[in-house]
Amino acid sequence: MKIFTFSASTPAEALKKAKDEFGDEAVIIETKTIRKKTLSEDGLYEIIVGVDEKILEEAKLKKKLTQKQPKDIKKESQDILFDISEAAKQISNISKVTQKSPFDFEDETIKPSVEPQELKEIKKEITKLADKVKLIQNMFWEEKSPKLDEPLPPEFAEIYRLASQSGMDKEHLDSIMKLTLSHMPLKMRENSTTVKRYFQTLLRKMVPIRLEQTLSPGERKIMMLVGPTGVGKTTSIAKLAAKYSFMMQKKYKVGLIVLDTYRIGAVEQLMQYARMMKLAIEIVVDPPEFSTALNALSYCDYILIDTMGSSPYDKKKIEQIYECLEQGSSNFEIDVTLALPASIKYEDLLVAYNNFSPLNLDTVMFTKLDESKGFGNIFSFVLETKLPINYFSVGQEVPEDLVVASSDFLVECLLNGFDRSKI
Repeated sequence: MKIFTFSASTPAEALKKAKDEFGDEAVIIETKTIRKKTLSEDGLYEIIVGVDEKILEEAKLKKKLTQKQPKDIKKESQDILFDISEAAKQISNISKVTQKSPFDFEDETIKPSVEPQELKEIKKEITKLADKVKLIQNMFWEEKSPKLDEPLPPEFAEIYRLASQSGMDKEHLDSIMKLTLSHMPLKMRENSTTVKRYFQTLLRKMVPIRLEQTLSPGERKIMMLVGPTGVGKTTSIAKLAAKYSFMMQKKYKVGLIVLDTYRIGAVEQLMQYARMMKLAIEIVVDPPEFSTALNALSYCDYILIDTMGSSPYDKKKIEQIYECLEQGSSNFEIDVTLALPASIKYEDLLVAYNNFSPLNLDTVMFTKLDESKGFGNIFSFVLETKLPINYFSVGQEVPEDLVVASSDFLVECLLNGFDRSKI
C-alpha cells in the first residue's frame, strides 16, 4: 500500500481531491487540522490516504484511456459536420479576399483591395454564412422544435437548447418563446447572437428581485429563515450576520435567535459563530418565549432567526414556526425568507413552497449554487410564485460565499453556467 497526502481549506475539499485522484478505493488513514479557520485566515486541513498498489495501477490505466478519448470524439465530430463542409468551404474561400478569419471583424481596420462597398457586401455575406454554420451545428439538439402557433426560426435553436437544458419548465420556456417571437423585430431574428441578447434582456426583466436596502436611523430589520432540512439555513444566517456586522458601510448591531432546538449541533454551530463575531444570541424552546427573545434584542439593527429544519411534509414543525410568528408579529414586523437549494428540480421547489407558504413568505434565498449545473429551475420557480429573491449562497465559506441577488447574475448562470470568478 502506498501513502498519499492531500491538503485543502476544508476537510471536505481535501477528501474530494483524494476521491478525484483514486476514487472510493482510497482508505483514509488520518485527518489532521493544520490550521483552524478564522475570520481573517482560511483553514488548512490534511488528509492522509492509503491506496493498494493494484488499484493504483488500475487508476493509471484508466487515466491513460481517458486521455485518448478526445481524439475519438474529435473524429466523431468531423463525421457529424461532414454535411455542412460545403458551407464551411464557401466561408473559407470568401475569407481569402480579406485574409481574415470569417468570425473576426469587430474593431479591425482592413485595407481593402476592392471597392469599399463591395468589401462591405462580402463581409456581410461571410457573417451570414458563418452564422448559418453555427445554426446548423445547433440543430443537433436533443429536444424537438416546440409546437408553437408560429414556427420557431432556426436562429432560435441555440437559445432554446440552452434554456431547456438549464431545467426551465417547458411551458414557461414555450410561452417566453411566443412572447419573444411576437415582440422581436424581424431584422433581429436573422442572427443567433442578437436573438440571444434579446432573450437575455427579456429574462432579466421577468426575474423578481428584492433589493438590499440600507437601514434608516432608528429602523430595524428582522429576518427569519425557514425551509427544508439541510439547505444551509444556519450557515446562511452566519453569512448574513457577518455581512451586516462587518461588511457594509455601517457596522450594524446584530442579534441572533435560534428556534432549532431539535438539532443540538445546529445550535452549537450558531453559538460558536456568535462568540467569534461577539453577537448576542437567544435560544427559544417554546413559542411563548419568542416575543421575550425579540424584546431582549430590540436594541439591535438586525435580528436574524434560525428555525428548525423540517421536511416540507412535516406540518407539525411548520405549525410550531407559525405559532412563534403569531407571538412576535403583534409587536414586530418579521420578514420570512424561504431558503431553498438550487440543486433540486423545479417540481420539488414548488412542493417546498406550497408547504411553507402558510408562513406568509416574503422572499426566497437560493443556496448551493456551486453544487448545481442548471438554473432554469430557479427562474421557473420565481416566475410561477412571484416570490422575489434576496440572496444567493454559493458555497460554505463565511462570509464570502453570499451574493446579493440580481437578475443579471441569475440569467448569466442560467445561460452560461455558474462561474465563481464573475462574483
